[in-house]
Amino acid sequence: MDKVARYGKSKAKPGRGGELARMLLDAAERMSSEPACELYLVNRQADDPDTVWVTELWRSREDLDRVIAGLRGSADVAAVMEIVDDFEVIELELLGGVGA
Repeated sequence: MDKVARYGKSKAKPGRGGELARMLLDAAERMSSEPACELYLVNRQADDPDTVWVTELWRSREDLDRVIAGLRGSADVAAVMEIVDDFEVIELELLGGVGA
């Protein structure tokens, strides 16, 4: 399977989790017009409102790399990173399942 699955974990500065979630939901809305992005879910961690997770599924590595290259240095990414204390991306090897 050539698809790429990822989890992104963003820890906002204290008290700014709601703002971070809104920004990432805006990003999800923009991703809805990108055919290579098959899934972009924004989740807030139930026991920590300043931690926001993004679950992603991409058609291919090439598509993901293209989209990331286009976002690099953008004002939207800079605004998100301004309120984030810690950021981590976990890349997964998609094996299958519902929606895959």
